[in-house]
Order: sequence, then structure tokens, then C-alpha cells
Amino acid sequence: MDDIALDPFEPSPAPKIDPSIDIEAEIHRLRHERNAVILAHYYQDPHIQDIADFVGDSLDLSRKAAATDADVIAFCGVRFMAEVAKILSPEKTVVLPDMRAGCSLEDSCPPQEFAAFRRAHPDHLALTYINCSAAVKAETDIIVTSSNAEAIINQIPLDQKILFAPDRHLGAYLARKSGRDMLLWPGSCIVHERFSERELIKLQAAHPDAPVAAHPECPAHILELADHVGSTSSILTFASDSPAQTIIVATEPHIIHQMQKAQPDKTFIGAPGADGNCNCNMCPFMGMNSMEKLYVALRDLEPQIHLDEDVRKRALRPLQKMLEMSPKSAPMTDVSSIGAERFRVKALEPAVMRLMMRAALFLCAGVLMLLVASSGWLAHDGVFIRVLLVGAIAMNAAGAWYFLRYFLKVVRDIWQH
Repeated sequence: MDDIALDPFEPSPAPKIDPSIDIEAEIHRLRHERNAVILAHYYQDPHIQDIADFVGDSLDLSRKAAATDADVIAFCGVRFMAEVAKILSPEKTVVLPDMRAGCSLEDSCPPQEFAAFRRAHPDHLALTYINCSAAVKAETDIIVTSSNAEAIINQIPLDQKILFAPDRHLGAYLARKSGRDMLLWPGSCIVHERFSERELIKLQAAHPDAPVAAHPECPAHILELADHVGSTSSILTFASDSPAQTIIVATEPHIIHQMQKAQPDKTFIGAPGADGNCNCNMCPFMGMNSMEKLYVALRDLEPQIHLDEDVRKRALRPLQKMLEMSPKSAPMTDVSSIGAERFRVKALEPAVMRLMMRAALFLCAGVLMLLVASSGWLAHDGVFIRVLLVGAIAMNAAGAWYFLRYFLKVVRDIWQH
């Protein structure tokens, strides 16, 4: 009897769990007992984002995985992200709630075919998007993310030929931005290819004052309609800084959860697919993880990421090169772990706690300066704002501004009384 092929979009079966268990409380307990850190991508279910220690994009989560002192990394994302954590921290136990959580970009670039592609172009530098398998990373010169790719390309000599894999849309966008002639692998993201140009134009007509923020994995005809193109962290920054009250978002719609938390007075609309609905653009792989599977992964320390040591070592070199060449300023992430509505000190790493306390100290000093001033707000405005900015720099930027938003309201109330 022939083997029956598995549906690539079908998640692992839901675990059987005692329905009386408080899943969230158990996750907190196990996190403490296991000395675990929970990392979650912006495309995860909001419940997972809210319970995670850190929420971010691929670059920031890579940095967290490399720097954490936790014994266990529970990676709520897709398989290649968990592999990156294992490559960077081989001594850690890395668990992925659903091992079937793959990626269409990873699937589009089989390691053997990519190795042959490299051999056919020996004079090209292999620049590979992080959305690929560990085996492909092992055949790569430099890994990039959508956050740092342009900055890294600008450091490569102009006479150096470049091949880029696996996302042809991101590669084409980077080629246009950098003016480089790059050889592109023909892969793509199923989520970002679903956006409809026709439906997006109709949505823009219905909301003429709403700018469009798009991820560079989108095809060129979608990017041409965008007012801002950038990584998930860049899109979050744009959403926060834009004076627009309504923003159209052309990437996986779960990122809107962080936008709404940071800017509850704004309206965020997911860009539509061909049926006019943004829900069809949810990533089926990111959606395979669940709170129940996260609980079981922490309880059983399974399923674990295991890598061939030779592959891991060869994949480590291009990842280290990426981290060395990346801009030193941290992207604006960690919104949910710093947000006031879920301020759980035990969930934060000691380094983050120290930074938060340091920032709070600067902020309190600013209030004291204001309250003791005898000549009014304007005379001390420059000093006060400088103190606040120091506090903002000491913290993660997005978390700092989230905090400042409510902090300044308290300051105004004190000042008025």
C-alpha cells in the first residue's frame, strides 16, 4: 500500500489535556521550574504573544536566543526560527510547540538544489534570507533578515556578485533599493503572495487618508501601492509614529495585536486577499502553535530541536557574520513583555529588569525636576525631556514609549494639581 502524503498545512494533533487545568498558570509555573524563556514572533496567536517573555522579529529573536541565560528556549514561531536558536545556543534545550510548523520559503529551497545552485555560480557571494533550513544556512556566506538586509548589502563591495535566496520578492526589492544586480532564487511566501492588488486599491479608495505599510516579502505590485515598506519591527515603528488614525497593514495580520496594544486609539486594517478578507492571509504554519502545545512542550521538553553538529557549525558562521554586520541599534520590539497590562517581573530576564528599573529611575528623576521647578515647565523643559530620552534609550524603545504614553499623563495630572 502506498504511503499517504501528509497535508503540509495540517498541524500536529491537539494534545489531550485535563480541561480543569489553568493552562496560563501552568505555563508560568513550568517556565519558572524549567528556567525557560518563551520567545514569540509577531505572527503568533495573541494569547501566545501575551504570555511570551519576548515578542519580536527574526533578527531580534535571534539576538535574544544568543544572549539568554535560560536553560530552555520555548520558541513560538516556525521551525527555522527554533533551529536558529539551537545553532546559536547549542547547549540549550530548544522546544517548538508544533514540529510541523514549517515555512513555505524554507520548503521552496531544498538544500541539495541550493548547494547545486551555489556550485553553478562560484563567483557569487551567497546571501540567504533567514527563512531557510539549517542545511541551507550551512551552504551560505551571510544570513540576513528583512530588518538588516539592506544595511548588510551596503557593506559588500560593489564588484562582488551576489546571489540571494530563497525569497525572490524580498531579493528584487533589495536589488532595487541597493542598485545591485542580484541573482535570485525563485521562492516566495504564501502569506504575502495572497494580497490582492485590486482589493487593496478598493480598500485605499474607501480609506483615502490611510497609509499602507507593507512587508518587503510582498510582490512588487503591492509594494508600489505602499507608503512604507519594511520589516515587522519597522512596520510597528511606522504604525506608532504615523499621525494617521487609520493604517492599512500588508503583512500577516497577527502583528496588528501589538499595534492595537501600543496605539489603542488608532484603527489598523489588514490588507485583503482576492476575496476581500484579510483572514485568508494568516500564516497556516505560525497558526499551528497553541497555548496547549506550548504547555505540553514545557512540561515534556518535547518536541526538541536536534541538529547534526557539522551542519550546526557550518550554519553558525553565516549567522555570526549577520550579527557582526547588523546595525547595533536594537529594533523596536518586546512590546508585550514591557506593556503595563502584563507587567510580570518574574517573566523577565535579569538584564531586562535592570534596564527597566534604570529607566524608571531616570523617569522619576524627571518628575522631581519638574515638581521642584519654581519657574514653570518651559524653563526646565529641555532638562526634563533629556532625562526622559535617557530613560527611553535605557529601555527597549517600543516599551519605553508605551510606558511614557501613560507616564506623561500622570505627570500632567500632577502638574495641573
